Amino acid sequence: MPRTPSEYAVHLMLEGGHREEVRFATIQEFQKWYSGELVPKGDSNEFISVPIKNVQGEYMVVRPSRVLAIRVEPVFYGSVDRDY
Repeated sequence: MPRTPSEYAVHLMLEGGHREEVRFATIQEFQKWYSGELVPKGDSNEFISVPIKNVQGEYMVVRPSRVLAIRVEPVFYGSVDRDY
C-alpha cells in the first residue's frame, strides 16, 4: 500500500552555490507555481516570488535565470528520520 506524502520539500539550487528549501502542501501546488511562474520567465533576470507558506511574515524572491536545479522530495510525517 503506497504512502501519501504529507508535503513536498522543494530544494532550489541557485547560481553561486546557494541552496534554499521551500515546502508545498501538494505536488499539484508545486507544479502550478513551477509551470505558471518559473518556466515562463526562465531566462528572465527579473525577480519572481517564491511561496513560503510555512513561515509567516517572510517572503523570498529569486531571479529565474539563476535557478540551476530543483529537487522535489516527498516528506512523510510520522516516518522515522535517521541521520547516520
